[in-house]
Amino acid sequence: MVNLIGSSRVGWLGILFASAGLSLGTAFTTSYSRLSISHFSYRSFNPDYFRKVETPQQVKPRKKIIIDLSEQRLYAWEDNKLVYSMLVSTGKRSTPTVKGKFVIGAKYRYARMRGPGYDIPNVPYTMYFYNGYAIHGAFWHNRFGTPVSHGCVNLPVKQARKLFNWADVGTAVVVQN
Repeated sequence: MVNLIGSSRVGWLGILFASAGLSLGTAFTTSYSRLSISHFSYRSFNPDYFRKVETPQQVKPRKKIIIDLSEQRLYAWEDNKLVYSMLVSTGKRSTPTVKGKFVIGAKYRYARMRGPGYDIPNVPYTMYFYNGYAIHGAFWHNRFGTPVSHGCVNLPVKQARKLFNWADVGTAVVVQN
């Protein structure tokens, strides 16, 4: 019986090239691709592929919260149906509520609110829509219908709970006069 691998230079060269190919294949997929399909793949991930996919120009959100500063009222809409209409307290003249179109970016059952002249722990049903601006429950006052906040949109706690449970992260928020 002849040992072809042991006695043949061709056999040893084949093993050498095969192991070099495996090593190069592994190095190639881990060095040049962000997504390694397998260690034997020579495909590289092309992030531009996903940029070419067409996306709809404008997607209308099903849920929308409109805050009317002149009326001190919040309206919650789903499709074209009014779900809630609530009296609020927005920012006073020296600390106004920001106007514009936003989305709820984060929701917290309790949050700590701090700023110049105030530090309130356990603020209930907090929904941030722009930087430090949020819609939340206020247990420390009962002056809804009057602008008294530091810029946030205050609701009575029971109403804040309803809105918190109804709204999702990504719900549109429009603050207007």
